[in-house]
Order: sequence, then C-alpha cells, then structure tokens
Amino acid sequence: MSVDRYDDDPAETPFKLGLHHVQLALPPGGEDDCRRFYIDILGLTEVEKPPVLAARGGLWVRADSLEIHLGVEEDFRPQKKAHPGILVHDLDALAAQVEAHGLTPEWDENLPNMRRFYLPDNNGNRLEFLSSES
Repeated sequence: MSVDRYDDDPAETPFKLGLHHVQLALPPGGEDDCRRFYIDILGLTEVEKPPVLAARGGLWVRADSLEIHLGVEEDFRPQKKAHPGILVHDLDALAAQVEAHGLTPEWDENLPNMRRFYLPDNNGNRLEFLSSES
C-alpha cells in the first residue's frame, strides 16, 4: 500500500470533484437556532427540503457548492473532533463576520499551505474553515 504525501497531486479516481453535502446533527427542536447561526451569522441560504424529508425536521443550507444538512438526532451529542473542512474565498472576511457576532475563531497554523480556523456551531459541532495561503 502506498501513501501520498499531503502536497502530492491526488490520484485519478472515479469520484467527482467534491461532495454533494455534509450531514451534521442538531437536537430536537433546534432548527430555529441553527437558522440564526448558519443563515444569519454565516450567510448560507436555506434549501427547501422535499416534503417527505421535511416531515423529519432538520434544516438544509447551502452556499456555492457547499451544502450542509442538519438532521435531528434524538440523543444529540455535539461533534468535538469530527468536522467538515469548508473551503472559503476570503477567510479573513469570514473571521471578521463571525467576530462581529461575538464569536471567536480558533486559528490553527499547522496545515501546510493552508490558513484555517475552527468554530463551533450553535450546538457545539466543530466546523473548520480553510483557504489556500496566498
């Protein structure tokens, strides 16, 4: 088995470039709090769920090619380690935006050629925001 270095070009595979969505959990009844975080603070747009799925509760949001599905989990526990890594165009602008809402990005400089910070969502789920160093 071979292992690629982090800065190697990825091998060609049958996968498309990117993910369709990332699924995160929220506690029962937490949709409005998630709207305030994901829509009002981060600036994502709500996606109308198909009726059969809307009956389950939850919230879908998106921006550009990023889509996050927040599903109701009865025995909700926030993910402190597992997280989506979200690429953004202007990391500093996003950091300023969340700081304007009283939130504090946790900057991390340990990933080569990338700038990034972590931020918990309104439920404590860990989110990572990244951009290439310029």
